[in-house]
Amino acid sequence: MKKKLSNSELKDFLEEKYHLYNRKDFISSDPISIPHQFSTQEDIEIAGFLAATIAWGQRTTILKNAGDILKKMDFAPHQFVLNFKKNDLAVFDGFVHRTFNQEDLKVFLFSLQRIFRKYGTLENLLSQFLNSDDIDLSTAISKWRTEFFKIDHNPRTLKHFSDPLNGSATKRINMFLRWMVRKDEYGVDFGLWKSISSEILTCPLDVHSGRVARKLGLLKRTQDDWKAAAELTKKLKTFDPSDPVKYDFALFGLGVFEKF
Repeated sequence: MKKKLSNSELKDFLEEKYHLYNRKDFISSDPISIPHQFSTQEDIEIAGFLAATIAWGQRTTILKNAGDILKKMDFAPHQFVLNFKKNDLAVFDGFVHRTFNQEDLKVFLFSLQRIFRKYGTLENLLSQFLNSDDIDLSTAISKWRTEFFKIDHNPRTLKHFSDPLNGSATKRINMFLRWMVRKDEYGVDFGLWKSISSEILTCPLDVHSGRVARKLGLLKRTQDDWKAAAELTKKLKTFDPSDPVKYDFALFGLGVFEKF
């Protein structure tokens, strides 16, 4: 794309790509296919959260490793999380996804067990940290992270749940939140969490979507951090104030499928 688009042309372009890539045809090759195997909120939350946690690297490897986790839970993630004993986690010995290893996974499972026993769902937990004047979820995510690590853990595991208040773009958490909160007629995102509005979501940002956003003139900041994600989301809100992160489909599709 050589010529600079006007705002109205840019909106039309993003809308076109949003409708093109927000389709169930693309689910099978995406990490969101993992929670789509389930129907209850609790199963979807757990499967989605774990899939999002390891959603970096080769997509085929992400799907394989997330599938392996669920297989070892007998494809009943909620029941497994509620009821497992420490010895049951031996089935995950040897698990590794890039830098996320068996010890990290076990910490995450112990934390999920504590949270689901105490709060019932991840939505119930996160909604407790919301304020009516929040313009985004950065503070709520940070408080969620603090709650998440109230169990014994190795400090190395902290890096696998990043903190927006420390400047991280928190890409994988923002992606998970998009899955849970957004609702539209296409049925890719789940729209399960009624207590959170899509207008305060932040667009997932990584090196790939950042490159596409800068090429389109949506983003000036050169670092892929929380400030950049907030800048991108603010720009996207000029096109759709109530649902800015829907354009994540467009940025992702342009980067992955069109090598934009």
